[in-house]
Amino acid sequence: MSALDRFRLDGKVAVVTGGCGAIGQVFVRALAEAGAAVVVTGTKGDAAESVAEALVKDGFRVTGVQVDITDRESTTAMAAHAVDAFGGVDILVNNAALMTEIPRVDLLDLSAEWFDRVMRVNVLGAIQCSAAVKDSMLERGGGRIVNIVSAGAFQPGGIYGASKLALVSVTATLAQRLGPQGINVNAIAPGLVENEPGLRSLPADHPVRAAFKSAIPGKKQAPADDLVGALLLLTSPAGDWINGQTLSVDGGFVMRL
Repeated sequence: MSALDRFRLDGKVAVVTGGCGAIGQVFVRALAEAGAAVVVTGTKGDAAESVAEALVKDGFRVTGVQVDITDRESTTAMAAHAVDAFGGVDILVNNAALMTEIPRVDLLDLSAEWFDRVMRVNVLGAIQCSAAVKDSMLERGGGRIVNIVSAGAFQPGGIYGASKLALVSVTATLAQRLGPQGINVNAIAPGLVENEPGLRSLPADHPVRAAFKSAIPGKKQAPADDLVGALLLLTSPAGDWINGQTLSVDGGFVMRL
């Protein structure tokens, strides 16, 4: 296999949760361009189908489906949809999360209802989607799960950061549990992403963004496309020997020795 072929995903089937969002759509197209058939999921079925239809017109194998990742029956139906459409699941990208919707309040002032909602979506959702596709991955000889966390997991940052740090721990736990069965589980921790949701969460002129950028020794911020290399590494044969890791893609904002 050539060096470039090691990043190909021909014959693979991927599921991307939150596939209608700014980062999710970049991931869906990248996986499709690498050769995978892709299931786009979203909280609204028509939005997921619209994203899928646009890619089908470009010649890719993509389908859309509605899913509530906090509901076990819904995630089971999502996995069944992937099996019916493309024969199974090889790759799961747990990208769906709450971020801009979260109230901007001190953690001490956050309501119990919002605490529960964020943890259910950002943490439990990834666990339930992983459980839903596990059997299909095992039937196909293994698979890849990639959880999208955040550089904010490693900074004091309220409930969003706390939920993403919890997902880092979930990543390691699932890697230990599923690795012996041929399913590698890793995470990507993006830094300052240049897109509408990211700028809505932390505006371009916000002093905190300026402070963060001053602490980054490399590239300060980047579009979501700059996450594609990490995604393809962790989902393709090139990443066969990588398991239980959180890969920071942030210009050096977070460094772990």
